Amino acid sequence: MQTDDINLVSFTPEHVDGALALSRQAKWPHRAEDWHLVLRLSHGVAAMDEMGHVVGTILMTPYGQDCATINMVIVDENLRGRGLGRKLMDRAMALAGDRPLRLIATADGLPLYRKLGFVAEGEIFQHQGHLADLIPAGDVEAATADDLSAIKALDQAAFGADRSTLIDALVGVAQLFVIRRHGRVEAFGALRAFGRGDVIGPVVASNAEDAKSLITALALRKSSDFLRVDTNEGSGLTGWLAEIGLNHVGGGIAMRRSAGAAAAGKDARIFALANQALG
Repeated sequence: MQTDDINLVSFTPEHVDGALALSRQAKWPHRAEDWHLVLRLSHGVAAMDEMGHVVGTILMTPYGQDCATINMVIVDENLRGRGLGRKLMDRAMALAGDRPLRLIATADGLPLYRKLGFVAEGEIFQHQGHLADLIPAGDVEAATADDLSAIKALDQAAFGADRSTLIDALVGVAQLFVIRRHGRVEAFGALRAFGRGDVIGPVVASNAEDAKSLITALALRKSSDFLRVDTNEGSGLTGWLAEIGLNHVGGGIAMRRSAGAAAAGKDARIFALANQALG
């Protein structure tokens, strides 16, 4: 099949089943619910063949006008190397307009992203597995509705862009916990079902010890025996995560295109990603 025979259409919920089959072909762990969550926050493109099958996907998740992430980029294995990935990227970048762009690249995608002006800024480490016994953390408590504005502000300071839409979406599907001192939210984390089990993220704190406390508290509340945490090379958590049973199994390269959003604050850092699609 030639890529000229493929129709690029707006990605809608009716394409999720086909996208799910495509992600399984790529050996991604995503469930239909995981696709729907990202789609709820995003605009995207589905590539359709003459038989009406989904043969490519891409989503663009905007965070206001501050920036956008490009994610869920998949091309059917039978069509790779024919320029479809480039066509999908062109459409997604057009959807993003003049927003600065972020993505997490696989090794296969790096050459294309570099051609499109993306620059590597660090490595992402995927940790997953079955936890060792953990000692409960002391300072962590469940977030309340009154904490949401503080959580959003803390997340914006760490991420460098307003992700209020993401936080609002997590409220419906995740457990949110905070570290509160002197009446002030100083760190937060989220736990939700994802893929083969559960995922912890985002986790935002000013220091690694608070991040570890949140991850520990959240891990003890997981609904399955399988847990995943995606972190960045600056977190300092990779050794500790391996110690508690979450082995390093892969990851990707964090990349940006054009000027970044506002710089992240020194008092708030991202220690775990929401996932590799959402940052």
